[in-house]
Amino acid sequence: MMDQKLENILNLALETPEEEREQTESLNVGYSAEIRSWELIVKYHGSLDRLREQNIVVEELIAGYAILTVPEALVDTVSDTPEIEYVEKPKRFYYGQTFPAGTSCFPPVTMRTPFLNGRGVLLAVLDSGIIWDQEVFRKADGSTRIRYLWDQTVLRDRTLPQDRTVPEKTGNVGYGKMPDGFAFGTEYTAEEINAALQMPALDRYRRIPSRDLSGHGTAVAGIAAGKSAGGLYTGAAPEAELIVVKLGLPGNSGGAEEGFPRTTEILRGVTYALRKAGQLNMPLVINLSFGNSYGSHDGSSLLERFLDNASEIGKTVICVGSGNEGAARGHFAGNITRDSRVELAVGNYEKSLNIQLWKNYSDVFQIRLQSPGGEEAELTTNIQGGKYTLRLEQTRILVYLGEPLPYAVAQEIYLEMIPVTGGYIDAGIWTIRLEPVMTVTGQYYLYLPAGNGRGDSTGFYRSTPQMTLTVPSTAAKVITVGAYDPVYDTYADFSGRGYADSTRTIGVTAAGLTKPDLVAPGVNIQAPDVYGGFLPVTGTSFATPIVSGAAALLMEWGIVQGNDPFLYGEKIKAYLRKGARPLRGEREYPNDRVGYGRLCVADSLPQTGTTE
Repeated sequence: MMDQKLENILNLALETPEEEREQTESLNVGYSAEIRSWELIVKYHGSLDRLREQNIVVEELIAGYAILTVPEALVDTVSDTPEIEYVEKPKRFYYGQTFPAGTSCFPPVTMRTPFLNGRGVLLAVLDSGIIWDQEVFRKADGSTRIRYLWDQTVLRDRTLPQDRTVPEKTGNVGYGKMPDGFAFGTEYTAEEINAALQMPALDRYRRIPSRDLSGHGTAVAGIAAGKSAGGLYTGAAPEAELIVVKLGLPGNSGGAEEGFPRTTEILRGVTYALRKAGQLNMPLVINLSFGNSYGSHDGSSLLERFLDNASEIGKTVICVGSGNEGAARGHFAGNITRDSRVELAVGNYEKSLNIQLWKNYSDVFQIRLQSPGGEEAELTTNIQGGKYTLRLEQTRILVYLGEPLPYAVAQEIYLEMIPVTGGYIDAGIWTIRLEPVMTVTGQYYLYLPAGNGRGDSTGFYRSTPQMTLTVPSTAAKVITVGAYDPVYDTYADFSGRGYADSTRTIGVTAAGLTKPDLVAPGVNIQAPDVYGGFLPVTGTSFATPIVSGAAALLMEWGIVQGNDPFLYGEKIKAYLRKGARPLRGEREYPNDRVGYGRLCVADSLPQTGTTE
């Protein structure tokens, strides 16, 4: 009978003779034949002194975890101890598990001819910042690979010289100055970072007080271009030089409101990276691992258009994550031919909620909104000024009727729900009824805020996973990156989905445009954390830097090594699409889930295809 306190594989190992365990890859891990003891991980409560009294070695960790070294004959004693809640044996971790791009055909071009590593290419990470003194961001001689770091949240005292001089009398004054052309934040050069690296740790951060408080940017940068001593951890382009922009509002060390950047900071960051690449005359890859759900998702917003333009400046590639909204229940799409009902579950404790309805301006709908208690109101669509307020139960709804814009042909009807009293909007089932009055296409698209902007219980019933790409991954000329699970070689259901050979009739999305372009590993990817260790991370945020690193390798081969001086922009996208490999369960390519397939760098590089 299996011991319920022991994990299955440990039960199996204990019931397997040693000579048989030794023939397996995992069962004998944690067993020492010399002292005939097991190393075990336990979750416990209270004191483990009674185990110490039996010559069991106890190493207490934190939060009720410990490592025990247990003579084989005493494993049952450990299990019988009331303070022990659960027991596991160690597992072996291979160095390949800390190589983020190991499943994307990197080794054939990095570990043998043409030995690509990103040298001579700039890789810009616009994110939550970076732990800039970590080993993974240094060269072999200990100097930094960060060419420039612009922290938008660090205020530079305007009374100090702006020529990078640091008065000796003010030891707490940091290096840096406001970057040229921008009126806030502080820029640090590689020289200043290298000087700070020579100081004790506390003094470093007095000189360069830029920190990544969330760890997101550090993880992204590490996956894209990290490398530890001895190569135990290797990112996708481990010798690329980094430009890091910590996005956020000046004076807010956590970034912008609630730690998230605004569109304006992103625009400035992209501009900054492009200018630096131009000054250095180096090819540039820009990594954007963020997005939101506001917009018609058709490339018509100014941010999307800006990125399309930016991708045509210099020798540039922009990679953007498709977002994690694929299974978040934040989108519903339909084609109205008769009375349609869309049900929306609103969870408890929602302080506010907005709903976007995007439609063809030529279509006329009658729209009714019903509250959980059955109160109903018609959304009048001919109000002068396009804005009015109505109330259902204890929720006030601000209604805005949009018009086509100079850069967008779609019509938006926007609802903002706020509480009248009590601090929260009414929880329960809200119903949106749509009736056709005069339709040409009948298509409509409903969006809620992104998942991190609402409670887990709030979402559409019968939601539509297609067209859940977050903005700005919807820009036409960026490389849009989704995620797949490399263990199962299957699409990750959270990954934002798009369209292929679209028949969409609103907005500027052209028929035939495919999004995402391809997918990369995005589940349990090892990445550097803010404490100098490594943690598994999941999301399209972490699939994107793998593709950014792949783009850097292609640009190194083409531009830096002189094999193809025009290998940038849409050409990089075309090569990556062509080299993409199929995934399990996907029958037609391109499709709205994985685009052209999963990343394979070796097959994307001309004349270096592999049958790996």
